[in-house]
Amino acid sequence: MKRRGQIDVAVVGGGVVGAACALVLAREGLQVVLVEGREPARWSREQPDLRVYAFAPDNAALLEDAGAWSAVREARAHPYRRMRVWDAAGGDELRFDADALGRTQLGWIIENALLVDRLWAALPAAGVDIRCPARVDAMEQDADGVVLRLDDGTRLDARLAVAADGADSTLRRLAGLEVSGRDYAQRGVVAFVRTEQPHEDTAWQRFLPTGPLAFLPFGDGLSSIVWTLPDTEAARVLAIDDGHFNRELRQAMGGQLGEVALASPRAAFPLKRQLAKDYVAGRVIVAGDAAHVVHPLAGQGVNLGLRDVAALRDGIRAAVAKRADWDAPHRLERWARQRRSENATAAHAFDGINRLFSNDEMHLTLLRGPLLGLAGKLPPLVDFFWRHAAGQRAR
Repeated sequence: MKRRGQIDVAVVGGGVVGAACALVLAREGLQVVLVEGREPARWSREQPDLRVYAFAPDNAALLEDAGAWSAVREARAHPYRRMRVWDAAGGDELRFDADALGRTQLGWIIENALLVDRLWAALPAAGVDIRCPARVDAMEQDADGVVLRLDDGTRLDARLAVAADGADSTLRRLAGLEVSGRDYAQRGVVAFVRTEQPHEDTAWQRFLPTGPLAFLPFGDGLSSIVWTLPDTEAARVLAIDDGHFNRELRQAMGGQLGEVALASPRAAFPLKRQLAKDYVAGRVIVAGDAAHVVHPLAGQGVNLGLRDVAALRDGIRAAVAKRADWDAPHRLERWARQRRSENATAAHAFDGINRLFSNDEMHLTLLRGPLLGLAGKLPPLVDFFWRHAAGQRAR
């Protein structure tokens, strides 16, 4: 039962997952308030955001349904049509090809800042009430809703609150939801580079004993790199001059794309695995990084977060179609079980792949290349892997 003055959903956190959640639920006819601590920086075509995603087709469909995808695609979304994965120790490679899979593309490489910018631009027309700058200071809840007290002195009474405020989520902590995790003692070094050979609209990934190195195709002839390194080694490559960095990066890539030249500053972010032990506490649910942080080697972090949103939307649609309460506790629990199971499976799979490939133990080194080659020679297995990454059911 909705109380007088009560809204349907308060979404806390205005990143990609939070903004998408607010937009999607508002498009479903719910009254939504988005709470964010600071207004996001505007996207700039001239200064690409170093943080990019390998965006999956199912999430493009989610944004299309919410009316935001065309604005993203028309701004700058570079399609990638192939993936090539191989191990530095040798052996055959694993390949994914859009033509063989009956697709126009496997996905798109998109900047974080662009996604946030276009999602925020779509919020007012969808009727989302934006409270920014504002942060949650306190929370209390009962069987019928949750009350959030903001640092500007206002309060929000909502049937449901969604914590999408990142890995260090304040709302998750206030709701009493615990997390478990593992620090990889690695950092992801990111930058844009130009290569002597064209990137061929291909996402390249080479496994090294220190961690995977990815070259992702980007607009204007650039590639976005994500170079996973131990903390001390990451600090070292951030400090060396551009020339030395270019040479070491080319060597790490095995010369696959020829000479490499930096085309942007370098940055790095720490890598960890973190999973919420539960995704729901009464009238509060967690989504995106507030619920799960995974290793970036498969580029699935934001995709998993947006699948949290898609599953929530689908559950609401199903309940409304039956004229049932979309926020009934058993429905929230069902959503939480489904999403935690999928995300935990993905997180531990990425963890296992990182452990297998990011080392130089002899018996594992001898095993890795043949495993990739075997997977690449089995079309049904390649099809299964890609469809899972794309958010589709295996045929």
